[in-house]
Amino acid sequence: MSLSYNDAMRPDSLKSSKRVFEGVRFEVRRVELAARTPGAAAVTRDACVTPNAVVILPMVDEQTVVMIRNHRFAVDQDLWELPAGTMEDGESAQACAERELVEETGYRSGLVRHLVDFLPSPGFSTERMHAFVARDLTHVGQNLDENERITVEVMTLNRSMQMLRDNTIRDGKTMTTLLYYQTFGRQ
Repeated sequence: MSLSYNDAMRPDSLKSSKRVFEGVRFEVRRVELAARTPGAAAVTRDACVTPNAVVILPMVDEQTVVMIRNHRFAVDQDLWELPAGTMEDGESAQACAERELVEETGYRSGLVRHLVDFLPSPGFSTERMHAFVARDLTHVGQNLDENERITVEVMTLNRSMQMLRDNTIRDGKTMTTLLYYQTFGRQ
């Protein structure tokens, strides 16, 4: 993966940027930012540079959604989520959403529509999430990566909203997408 703190991500105040860690899916850069006021000292920050990602809200019909249970190693828990994934080099957000939907849920969509973009952790990460809603679903079978442990459950939209209210759904991208759709996405 080729990542850099490129011109599109670089703050105007950037004085220097140095890679201090390169991982499989991200890199960490130590950046020095110029002082914002005269006489103030420069500021050093660490930035996690990541590829962008997508999250998909699969709608079986207007009242029924497809959710997944996904094991997340960093917190060692199975979490309720919407399907999501990282964009490959040169891949559009739309193509990534269509690919990840099939891989994780086993459903192909006849209509994938963009909902909203958001920044999940702008205090330290460059990641941008692209949220989509998928309709006209046809089950074709999951195509999981060998290291993924994902189960699929079809449920009512009302149940998913109740799971948000009672904190059963704790994944930020899922919370954001469900709440955005419930508030604005049906228009």
